[in-house]
Amino acid sequence: MAFTYGMQIACTDKKEMQKNFPFQVSGKVKNTNGIGLQGIVLSNGTGDSCLSDAVGNFQISNLLGNQKLTPKKSGYVFKPEYALVSFQKSQLNFIGQPTDSLNEISEKIFNWLVAIQLPNGLLESSENSNFVSLYDNSLASFAFMAKGERTKAEAIFDFFDSRQTQELLISPGGFSQFRDRNGSPSGNRWMGDNAWLLMALNHHASTYNSTRYSSLRSGIENWIRQLQDSEGAIWGGFSPNGTRIGIVTEGMIDAFNAVLGYDLFHKKALQYLHTKRWDDTGKQLISWPGNPYELALDNYAWGFCAFEDFPVGTLDKASLFRNTQTSSVTDRQVTGYAPDIDKDVVWLEGTGEMAVAWNKAGKDSTARYYLREMNKAVVHGTIQSGTKGLPYVTNPGTSYGQDILWSGAETKSYISSSTWFIFGIMQFDPFRNGYEKGIPIEDKFWLK
Repeated sequence: MAFTYGMQIACTDKKEMQKNFPFQVSGKVKNTNGIGLQGIVLSNGTGDSCLSDAVGNFQISNLLGNQKLTPKKSGYVFKPEYALVSFQKSQLNFIGQPTDSLNEISEKIFNWLVAIQLPNGLLESSENSNFVSLYDNSLASFAFMAKGERTKAEAIFDFFDSRQTQELLISPGGFSQFRDRNGSPSGNRWMGDNAWLLMALNHHASTYNSTRYSSLRSGIENWIRQLQDSEGAIWGGFSPNGTRIGIVTEGMIDAFNAVLGYDLFHKKALQYLHTKRWDDTGKQLISWPGNPYELALDNYAWGFCAFEDFPVGTLDKASLFRNTQTSSVTDRQVTGYAPDIDKDVVWLEGTGEMAVAWNKAGKDSTARYYLREMNKAVVHGTIQSGTKGLPYVTNPGTSYGQDILWSGAETKSYISSSTWFIFGIMQFDPFRNGYEKGIPIEDKFWLK
């Protein structure tokens, strides 16, 4: 026992000596091709630092205890992002990769949108997917208009304008949520997606002082109005067999914004949301009352952007969904928002929505933070060289609720995430045309 005790003392003394004995760390910073990078700062965060030389070698001396060594240079990202060291070490290597500015990345993502537009005006939700979403095409038309590409937006509108008598005006009404690249429709007649098309058409009319799509706008608006029941609920649309779809809170937010002005339709919608979809204790909109997944990120970002004087604190409450995941493509950690309380993915589309909302709230630095985080997950487009895009999520996981996401959601470029990133960079708010309605103070239940 005495011998063992003595050994324990010796080991303890040795650890203490190492802890207090200065050591040095050396290694190399190189690019992805193995070429050394000059002028990279290696810092321990407490005042000790050094620079890599002409061939990328570095050496930092007189370190004590546990150290976090981080490479830094403007315009570069590094892998690993840092190294933890506590004793002498050589051949510690970092790989540096240049990163474009957010504006440059946004431009390359926009070029990807341009590249994937089909001759009929539609855009597939991801490259070569043969999957076209009404919501995604509405977002793309907003992006085209925001960038001054009017004809590209109108190519999308022209497609739907030409199909009024084939879809919109035929029972049960509305446009189908999905279709193939040739335009053949499938899926539900989803009210929320139709509302987004109306929002984009309203923006076109306002931006270009145009009446070109007046009949299309009125047709969609009339259909949405007809979906409202006596209680004020706006039903979610119709399934392919004509069955009415249930009431969706975020869809009602879309419809409220898409139907311009303020009249009995809007007043009744707010009354329903107040009595059926408002948590008066938490002061927040809910999706499925009494369901474990009653909270959804859309309600926070879109509620703030759609309703006048909605509390900024709503955006702070969305921290409930905040989490960090590793991108399946870039292998970098990304902090953002999940769609629900599972927090098993960073939902890049939803994180972009929150960036737009933070911009609207005047919190530009917060918005910029999340846009920089989204940038860590940017992937290369494959249809045209030099283009980029954003996956739907950072990693495999679930969407809203327990449904497993589809294959490729974390690896391929998607319109929804890519456009919301563009909106965030441009400080463009797709809700702005339907925002100012002059809602009477007594109807703003969120202020009570």
